[in-house]
Amino acid sequence: MITVNDTLGIERNAPAARSFSQPFWDGTKEKKLLVQFDTSVGKYQWLPRATSRFTGRRSVLEWREIKGEGEVYSHTLVYRARPPFQGKEPFFIAIVTLPEGVQIAGNTVGITKEEMKIGLKVKPYWHPLPDGYNMLMWQKA
Repeated sequence: MITVNDTLGIERNAPAARSFSQPFWDGTKEKKLLVQFDTSVGKYQWLPRATSRFTGRRSVLEWREIKGEGEVYSHTLVYRARPPFQGKEPFFIAIVTLPEGVQIAGNTVGITKEEMKIGLKVKPYWHPLPDGYNMLMWQKA
């Protein structure tokens, strides 16, 4: 049986936020998942951007909180990694489809090799970072 690492013991900080992604990172301080919403077409978008991926306009974007409960769309078990993940293999990275129509990738917590499958129901796990932010990861719902 292969033991899957959850990568919680890896020291890391939130990536440097850009002006258009700062609201997402600010939301993580309160363990809130904020995603951009294009009010002109009524659709969410992920990754954060300066403009709408649907219309190219900046003025139509607003940040909305979503639950973050979804299901695994795809996953990979990483056996070789670069620092700081090197030596902590294997670990899962999952792409999660949310009901709002976006997909978000992230590490998983507490999901075994036997449990991981396409369609697995997951929810956010907020891992505290030393700079006051929280890293979005995925755990079983």
